[in-house]
Parts: sequence; C-alpha cells; structure tokens
Amino acid sequence: MPFVPRDYQRASVDKTFDYWREGKGMSPVVVLPTGGGKSGVQGTVTRELWDAFNGDMRVVSVTHVSELVEQNYRELLEIWDWAPAGIYSAGLNRREAHAPILFAGIQSVYDKAKRIGFVDVLQIDEAHLVPRKSNTQYGRFIADLREINPDLRVFGLTATPYRLDSGLLWEGDDALFDGCAHDVSVRYLIEQGWLCPLVTKSTATALDVTGVRRTGGDFNGKDLQAAVDREDITRGAVEEIVALGQDRRSWLVFASGVEHAHHIADEIRRWGYSCGTVTGETPAAERRRIIDAFKAGELRALTNASVLTTGFNAPGVDLLAMLRPTQSTSLYVQICGRGTRVVWPVGFNPNTATAEERRAAIARSIKPNCLVLDFARNIQRHGPIDAVEPKRPGKGKGEAPVKTCPQCFSMIHASLMECPDCGFQFERKLSDKLTTSAETRPILTVQEPQWLTVTRRAFFRHEKFDSPPSMRVEYLCGVVTHREWVSPENPRTVGRFKAWWRQHGGRDPAPETVAEALSRVGELRATESIRVEPSGKYWEITGRRLVSAHAEREAA
Repeated sequence: MPFVPRDYQRASVDKTFDYWREGKGMSPVVVLPTGGGKSGVQGTVTRELWDAFNGDMRVVSVTHVSELVEQNYRELLEIWDWAPAGIYSAGLNRREAHAPILFAGIQSVYDKAKRIGFVDVLQIDEAHLVPRKSNTQYGRFIADLREINPDLRVFGLTATPYRLDSGLLWEGDDALFDGCAHDVSVRYLIEQGWLCPLVTKSTATALDVTGVRRTGGDFNGKDLQAAVDREDITRGAVEEIVALGQDRRSWLVFASGVEHAHHIADEIRRWGYSCGTVTGETPAAERRRIIDAFKAGELRALTNASVLTTGFNAPGVDLLAMLRPTQSTSLYVQICGRGTRVVWPVGFNPNTATAEERRAAIARSIKPNCLVLDFARNIQRHGPIDAVEPKRPGKGKGEAPVKTCPQCFSMIHASLMECPDCGFQFERKLSDKLTTSAETRPILTVQEPQWLTVTRRAFFRHEKFDSPPSMRVEYLCGVVTHREWVSPENPRTVGRFKAWWRQHGGRDPAPETVAEALSRVGELRATESIRVEPSGKYWEITGRRLVSAHAEREAA
C-alpha cells in the first residue's frame, strides 16, 4: 500500500517547499513531536525533490546515532521502494559514499565531505543536537559541503527546537537555521488521536538538587549523581514505581548517572521484576540485545543514563519514571516523548479513521495512556509538555528580588513562601533529599480531569491584603494538598459561598462571617473525593463527592 502522508505531515512538506520557493531562507526547521513521524516527512521531502528535478538531485541525511540512520533509511524504502539510497555509517559497517541519496552518521562523515562530493540538500534529524559553534563535527561538515556547493540548502527536523545556551535554533546571528517552516504541537496530535495521552500521579519521593552546581546550563553530572544516588531515595522511588506500575507492561526509567541507573535496576530486580540497563558504557551488541528484549516484553523495566532520550522507538512504553532532574527543556520534552507513541489495536487502520475513532481505539488498546512519575520535579521546572516556555539565554538575571505568584499573578518579594494575596504555597527547599513534597502539576494541559480520594479536610481563616477575609479549605489527597477559597464576607462571592455551604449540607441561614463559618464547619458533610483538572500549569477543583449521610451515621 503506497505511503500517504497524514494531514500534518503533508503540511510540513508543503510548508518546507513554500519556505524555499518564497525566498524566506535556505535553512528551515520543521518541528514535529516525538512519534509524529519525522522520518515520513523527511522521506517525502526527499522523494518529491528527486521527482521535481528528474533525478538531478543529491540529498544527504545526517544524524547522531546509527539506529536513527538505519531507521530513516528503511522509512524511505517503505515510502519509495526503488529509492537510489545508501548508508555511510561505521556503526552499520556501510560506506556507500556516492549514493545519490545518502543516510549518514555525523561521526562517520564529518571529515568526508570531499569524498561524498556535491550535495544539494542536507537534512539533519534531531536538529536540536547541532551545536552552535562552528568547530564541531556538524560545523566542519557543513562548512566543507558549502565550499563545494555555496548554494547548499539545509533542512532540520526536531521535536524540541531550542537549546539551553542559545534559545530557539533559528535565533542569533550565528544560527545555522534561518526560520521555522512549520510547527506541529503535541497537543494537536493528541487531540487528533495520533499520539497517546500522558497522565501523572503524585509521588511521595522527590529528588532535591539543592547545592548541585550548574555546568553548561544544566546540573553538573557528578554533583547530580552524588545528590540523588542514595539508597533511601532509590528504595522509596522504586517502591512507588512498583506500586503504581502494577497494571503497566513496560517501564522506562531515566537515571542521573551510570551508577544510579544500575542501582535503580538492582532495586527493581529485588522486587522480583526483570530489568535491564543501558548506558554510554554498554557495548553496542549488548545494548541492542537488551533493548530488543525490552521491546519484546521479555524485560518489564529498562533503566538508562542519557542514552534513550532521542532516537529510541518503543511504542509499548506505558510508564516513564524520571529520576533525572534537568534544567534543559529540550531534554525534559524528549524524555516525555518516549511515552507518547501509540500501540494500535490489531486490525485498526488509523490512516483511514477519524480523530474520534483514533482516540477511541487508543482508549481500548493495551496502552490507553502513559503514566509519568516525576520524582525529579521536572514538570515543576518546565510546566506541561504542551505548554513549555523555554528560557531565553540570560533570562532571570535581573536584580529585583521579586517573583510572580503562579495562581493570582501578584508580584511578591522573592523570600515569601506564601502569597499574601491568594495563599499559594511556594515549594520550600528542604535539606533532606528524601522528601514528601509531591509534584502536583499536570504533565499536559489537555490532561483528563481526575477524581482524587480525600484523606483529610481542614479549614483555615485566610487574610488577603486590602480584601475581605476568606475561608481556605484544604483537601489532603494522598501526599498532595489541593486548596480552594470561599468567602461569606466578600460581596462579589457571597452568593457562591452560600451555594457551596448548602451543597455541603450546612444549615440555613448560611454564616455571614468567616469566624462564624469556622465555628460551624461541624455541620458540613465530609468530602469523599474531589475532581481536579488542569488550569494552566496547576490543578483546579471543579467537583466534589460528599460522604453520604447514611455512611456518616454508620461511621459515628
């Protein structure tokens, strides 16, 4: 059956050609989320270039790992079975330098431009990994190709078009790329049923990076491993992975270093689950064997240290555990992308289905969603993956000691741990690296609402500057606290308060002051569970289930 690009893939191809045709530049980037089919876009661009120029076209595709080289090559052959394509990769033991369409590993060809010869279009997969500096393998290869062909066009593909040190790939005077031809959001692909939704659950174990130095904009690797690779932390995290992953088939764990990855694997095996480990030190043949066993379901879990963030395609992964804190938005999004690939039900053809049919098929598949356990607090650092806002270079170096409350957007002094306007509690830095400060942010802004069991409810008086006081209601759900504010003294919200009071079984007339409300909370029925859903970067309480009067009498 011939390959037919999906609507967003077709748009990516067309926008790329429009970019060149309209003279916007010579080096565009196309942004496609992990699992969105970048190799299909790359292959379609290649074939249509070849057809448009009647075969008088030389295209070279480069990337950083041999697995991706082979994957992109095979994808082209599925699209175009007689493609005049070859491979140049030492890792694959192939050096077909003169193939009209060439797939290559940058480590193998960076100093082989003269041997490869004239190139019309250079495609770069995982373009965010191209360093800005010119004295690198990519920089040397591109400069040498441009000596041969000054009109060389460069086409980049990536899921994450930003770097820690320099912002967007096309920003800055020395940027390799000159613009973005097309950007497809992860939110759109989830809504259209092309990607699997991500969900989160709070964890009691959280990694603290207080005192860890920064190197090159991210946490120093040596310091980071020393801070988080502790037996008590690892045991706590793995215990939660095991408990929350009982109904999950394939666990992928990101560690903070080589030793950390092995220690996590040892602890998982101690619980009786099969687990492998791959790191940069794992020999290539052994690495392939371990990964193949994981994909085949022979291993329940796989831990890794910085090797499976790009180019790793295992659709069955339905649990991601982040024990690798990072300041890199790109790395965070790439990690989460390992869980968004879909496992379609047998016999289902997504390409002929509607978005609603695709979403329904995902919901009834063996992988209706992927659970993300964020022990590293990365969601807190970067926000939901469909609404990340990468920091620009130098951002946050101002002198004013202020910060913005994420709940009411008031500007307050940086030292305050509670917003005086709305009561929002800021995270406290704890000296003990094993904490019970759990993550409460959603992984996606489009995440489905959740019903959470309430284990304890408490009421407090809340004073707000230059406004009437309110009653703060706190619901403890496991290890996470959710809050709401109601006020009988604020003329704008008194109607809402009266409705809230009656819904909770309070007697009429409703209290007229916060003090009266606090003295009468014994009238209110207990809360069994609350419904929370994303509101920006945080959760909002949108529903409540109360304990029945009969159950309360039985309990009494």
